[in-house]
Amino acid sequence: MELQGKKIILGICGSIAAYKSAVLCRLLVRNGAEVRVVMTPSAEGFITPLTMSTLSRHTVYNAIHDRHTWSGHVELGLWADLMLIAPASANTIAHMAGGICNSMLDAVYLSAKCPVFFAPAMDLDMWRHPSTQSNIRKLGSFGTHLIPVEHGFLASGLTGDGRMAEPEHIYDHIVSYFRRSQDLEGKKVLITAGATHEKIDPVRFIGNSSSGKMGISIVKECLSRGASVELVLGPVSEAVPQHPSLSVHHVTSAEEMYQACRQSFGSVDIAIMAAAVADYKPGKTEQQKIKKTEGVLELELVKTVDIAATLGKEKKPHQLTIGFALETENELEYALAKRTRKNFDLIVLNSTNDKGATFGTDTNKVTIIGEQGVLKKTELLPKDDIARIIVDETIKLL
Repeated sequence: MELQGKKIILGICGSIAAYKSAVLCRLLVRNGAEVRVVMTPSAEGFITPLTMSTLSRHTVYNAIHDRHTWSGHVELGLWADLMLIAPASANTIAHMAGGICNSMLDAVYLSAKCPVFFAPAMDLDMWRHPSTQSNIRKLGSFGTHLIPVEHGFLASGLTGDGRMAEPEHIYDHIVSYFRRSQDLEGKKVLITAGATHEKIDPVRFIGNSSSGKMGISIVKECLSRGASVELVLGPVSEAVPQHPSLSVHHVTSAEEMYQACRQSFGSVDIAIMAAAVADYKPGKTEQQKIKKTEGVLELELVKTVDIAATLGKEKKPHQLTIGFALETENELEYALAKRTRKNFDLIVLNSTNDKGATFGTDTNKVTIIGEQGVLKKTELLPKDDIARIIVDETIKLL
């Protein structure tokens, strides 16, 4: 049985899709999982606690207390190997994103120490609303795993996105997670992310628009698969997940990033160089702000240290290095040459010509290239999905 011995909390919210939770619970139990069900008060209008307690073979949690008995939401959150909220209503998603605790389900979520998955269910316009999408992104920044909605007939009579994933598809997500969850156990991974800023004077710098989103998505994926991660992070505003197996080294310049990478590189198994490091820096940094004057200001630029190439020369036989190439023309040709030049085992190519696949976006579209050429091409996907694909391809080389 694929889930033998796994302890799973199944959260159910008020949604017509709650009837699917019965099928999902049965799938989990039949495949060896021990399931505890937590329901919001509104969920009981769609499916009864009696149904869910019968299927799970345990009492359903639906209140923090009932005057006489206190339910241990903290203990429940510590007990589980995984928490799954399906269906997750727009209301509960907003609670999760905002830290609002109005139900037993909210309390268990806020107490959970295990990975949390959620499968939204709502009408088309609710799903598309900017506040819902903002909450989805915020949960992603916490490391909460989204099980995407599906396209189909909705309870309102409309057809579109917002339909909760089918129980079999949700089950496949959970099984896939447990299969992946320990495939990097015992491995140490170095990841660089974000831009670097090369000072011109105290208030100006040379840099780029990298948000660090792709690198941080890779961090979350590696952590979820059991790795210990050293993150060398340039100046970004993107939230970094909190995790006991994550060490973060904040840097500003290419030289600082190089020194931090150099200290860690010798002890890691994998290095994923996702940062957009400046290729040039001012030959001289002014100590005072440069004043605007008549005429032309000439700025001499010198090359920064090539971090990836330098580490590539030091790479030991057991180590893997993965690089990135953002190109504007001759994309494949340049990426192939860069992989060889910098001794990368894999290089991840994306293009400024692909809308939604450059700096600052939540999506990406990549081509992964190895020694034998192109290994995989993706469609435009959320960066968390791209991170999973990159790590999958990396693990094949271990």
